Amino acid sequence: MITVIKSPFVQYKLTILRNKKTSNTVFRQTMNEISYLIASDVLQYVPFKKQTIETPLKKMSGTALGQPIILVPILRAGLGLLEGFAKYLPEAEKGHIGLYRDEQTYEPVEYLFKLPRVKNKKVLILDPMLATGNSSIAAINLIKNKGVNIKDIFLVSLLAAPEGIKNIQKKQKGIHIFTCNIDAKLNKNKFIVPGLGDAGDRYMGT
Repeated sequence: MITVIKSPFVQYKLTILRNKKTSNTVFRQTMNEISYLIASDVLQYVPFKKQTIETPLKKMSGTALGQPIILVPILRAGLGLLEGFAKYLPEAEKGHIGLYRDEQTYEPVEYLFKLPRVKNKKVLILDPMLATGNSSIAAINLIKNKGVNIKDIFLVSLLAAPEGIKNIQKKQKGIHIFTCNIDAKLNKNKFIVPGLGDAGDRYMGT
């Protein structure tokens, strides 16, 4: 399943991120801002349950999260999507997956993997650039190997390439992917086109 988060305001913020003239400072600020917009859409799809509460006037039936949530950014760029989710879900636990792309093979290399206990929890992987999909596939496999069912994993991205989506759908059947736009293609260096360049470098200012 793919959910494309579409709104003029999301596209406005995305245009700022795409612009090569955008400074690192403004890029970082805009990435943090768009994370709130993305989170508000994605969190509509997590499970909820009824909860009885008491207002100052009477008891009533309200809504509570149906599962605890773990937020897992893929370092480094995934940190740019973390703020909105963390603010909306202050009690959510966090994990971290460190992957970098081998520039010769374009395959992910793992250097960090930390997760809290995952039993009966929903895991949201934050990976802004879904290019080849190889890093996302590796991250999903690491989490599945801890015992998490694919139906309890969401993959949240900022931009996606058709090649990456096809790769993930082939190797991770049943994953729910969220993105703000499906761009045209990958170039010969496996960057998304038109894309926005290296999200990690632009976010960190390196």
